[in-house]
Amino acid sequence: MIGNDRLGKKDSVANWTIHFQLTGIMQGHPAFNAAYSGTNSLQSGADNGEFSVTSSIFLGRKLWKGAAIYATPEIAGGQGMSFTRGIAGFTNGEAYRIGDPYPAFYFARLYVQQNFALKNSDVDFQPSSIDQLGGKVPASRVTITVGKISMADFFDDNTFSHDPRTQFLNWSLMSNGAWDYPANVRGYTPAVVLELIKPKWAIRFSTALMPKIANSSMMDWQWYKSNSETVEYERRWKKKGLGTGVVRVLGYLSFTKAPTYQEAINAMSKGDSSFVPIIQGLLESDINGGIKYGFGISAEQQLADDIGMFARIGWNDGHTATWAFAEIDQTISVGASMTGKRWKRPMDNIGLAIVANGISKEHREYLQDGGYGFMIGDGTLRYGNEAIIEAFYQCQLASFLWITPDYQFVINPAYNRDRGPVHVLGLRAHVEF
Repeated sequence: MIGNDRLGKKDSVANWTIHFQLTGIMQGHPAFNAAYSGTNSLQSGADNGEFSVTSSIFLGRKLWKGAAIYATPEIAGGQGMSFTRGIAGFTNGEAYRIGDPYPAFYFARLYVQQNFALKNSDVDFQPSSIDQLGGKVPASRVTITVGKISMADFFDDNTFSHDPRTQFLNWSLMSNGAWDYPANVRGYTPAVVLELIKPKWAIRFSTALMPKIANSSMMDWQWYKSNSETVEYERRWKKKGLGTGVVRVLGYLSFTKAPTYQEAINAMSKGDSSFVPIIQGLLESDINGGIKYGFGISAEQQLADDIGMFARIGWNDGHTATWAFAEIDQTISVGASMTGKRWKRPMDNIGLAIVANGISKEHREYLQDGGYGFMIGDGTLRYGNEAIIEAFYQCQLASFLWITPDYQFVINPAYNRDRGPVHVLGLRAHVEF
């Protein structure tokens, strides 16, 4: 990312940081076999292309020593294939499950951040970047962040598999699919994040709001009844002959208005489908106390200055309905990324990854009995793990412009062996400066 900040003395700190991005993604698929379809199914006929677009301005301003305020006004529009339904690990990380595809303006982020240097801390120099002022920062510090954020900016980071604007597009490759992380329908939430950062390790903790309705834009401001806590330990190293490596271990616990799948199953067996629209994200629940917990592990290793590998695993209890992110209860992924340095295109990037997703026994039975989530549900189910292979080539056409052809092969979309496989073709254009 190229910034407009011009630092004077080496130990000075830029007062402002301003960056811009625009990402447009077109995706479609040919017709595929489907024994049946339901409300949330990926359409089995050919989809000639759905387009999504986001445009963001990243603003940062120094307040006082160690403190800054950041804001991200953003416009998003368009939609994913089949209105972003029919695949648990959905194929477009920039598409949201919103009915109206007309572009809408909102503030994605708005938060204040304060750094406190620890005693005898060394000093690091950081360049100006998105949500980062250029200048010197304490290498050992406590950081407090308060405001509207994306949890993915702080947790479950991964150098090679994290940003659908520049890397893999799939939802379960941009973040740990089994982490039902606190977010509104666009991926943001009010939160407090505490970080203890050292040169070789870090510990993070956050408490954040959850949606009032599953996968909706309305947040539940009764924090004492509905909230999510996340903790993560990060360890970094550098091995001779290789490069930097990182492992991150994450755990979370959420309290929401979500019912359990077993409650819905029991009610449906008696002819009562009242839980279905709640899990589907159409109605607000009148209960509190839905508990969901899980963990994730993310690892990465630089193999050479132009090659890196990554892996993730994730699990959640799978009893309580998914409420904010993806309808995935177990996930495992592995992949690699390589720049174009060896063919004299160092700003190009090629990636290949495979991910397998699964759901709990209760979640399977709920879908088999005709239940729906907010993204998947074919009316019934012949269960199989959902497997996805993704490959892309990001090509730099100008200093500010990248074009990326992308291919994804989806086996058992929405965990259904009676549907698919699906070949998804995509093209991404990305501008940043």
